[in-house]
Amino acid sequence: MLNGIQDKTLSPLKIFEELESSVRSYIRDFPTVFARAEGSRMWDIDGREYIDFFAGAGALNYGHNNPRLKEKLVAYIQEDGITHSLDLATMAKARFLEAFQEVIVAPRGLAYKVMFPGPTGTNAVESALKLARKVTGRTTVIAFTNAFHGMTLGSLAATGNRFKRGGAGLPLTNTVIMPYDRYLGDETDTADYLERVLDDEGSGIPLPAAIILETVQGEGGVNVARGQWLKKIEKLCRRMEIILIVDDIQAGCGRTGPFFSFETASLDPDMVCLSKSLSGYGLPLAVTLIRPELDIWDPGEHNGTFRGQDLAFVTGTEVLEYWRTDALTQATLANAERVRAALEDIANTYPSLEVSVHGRGLIQGLAFGQADMASKISSAAFHRGLVAETSGPRGRVLKLLPPLTIDRSTLDDGLQILRESVAAGLE
Repeated sequence: MLNGIQDKTLSPLKIFEELESSVRSYIRDFPTVFARAEGSRMWDIDGREYIDFFAGAGALNYGHNNPRLKEKLVAYIQEDGITHSLDLATMAKARFLEAFQEVIVAPRGLAYKVMFPGPTGTNAVESALKLARKVTGRTTVIAFTNAFHGMTLGSLAATGNRFKRGGAGLPLTNTVIMPYDRYLGDETDTADYLERVLDDEGSGIPLPAAIILETVQGEGGVNVARGQWLKKIEKLCRRMEIILIVDDIQAGCGRTGPFFSFETASLDPDMVCLSKSLSGYGLPLAVTLIRPELDIWDPGEHNGTFRGQDLAFVTGTEVLEYWRTDALTQATLANAERVRAALEDIANTYPSLEVSVHGRGLIQGLAFGQADMASKISSAAFHRGLVAETSGPRGRVLKLLPPLTIDRSTLDDGLQILRESVAAGLE
């Protein structure tokens, strides 16, 4: 079959139709076979070039095949470094832990133990929820409308999307969904509502073990929580001894500018879930950051075969070199302004689309009043050489996630394709 692709005697996409599960998703929106990628660009087997405003759903913040990461990775492999280690001690893990403490945790005045729960974001969320219940002895978790926390059952119970929840095939319990910031409009403070519910013994809502939230809901439609709302939630957690968990899997690792998305709100979460761009190279790596006094696990009480991802530790350590200065943050914020200006220009140019601009940093999007407009524009963009996905209920939001390391020229080229694609979507 590989020869079939190379010789083009078989339709390449036919192989996936015949052999891969029907659950496949992104391939339906971007129907080509990709062969190579570098930086912010990808090429398919026909040599066609695409600008990548998708970045592995936020797993490639530093671009495809980042050369400084690749050099470290190849050298480690050539030296026969440990690849798989469960939770054995390895030099690759030690270097990562030391660098993460030195570059990320300590300079921000934070204090966390690092747990490696398994290779993906949902593993980080599951472990955080499990530990919060163990610490508090309570079972209920508060999550928010339009949240996305993962596809395993505990994470899915804290996810708002009705379609994804339906895939569980059984009731998703022990989680209560509350309205996110501005879910009920700008005039209703949903943090005050949540506080009223939890203070009222007649509300029917038990005191939760944890509140889990995203400061920017990526999959939920690029919804941004205001700083004052986040601080109210944190204050509520402190007063009622509720564990505050920030899911920073998509919005973290610099996506909004600073390394953690919650830094601008001056939050100090009890636990933080990270994955996606933590390795910097697209290699699976997830961590759960735990306030030290909450780290009451018994040895082996939560584990996983692939929690010792040493290749990811190697690239994850090197990528932290970007964070020794604020240069990447400043570049991200400058590019974010260009993206915001372009999106606002589109919204102003096409008022009939009833479009609004969502997001911050380099996670931004256009939310359309018409249910199918975002998917139309995404398709038009793909055919013009731009990869950008949709998100939110019924895919109403066209979401932009360019690599943080994208150069100005490529960013502008991609935004121009987007403008042309919006115009084409109206035809």
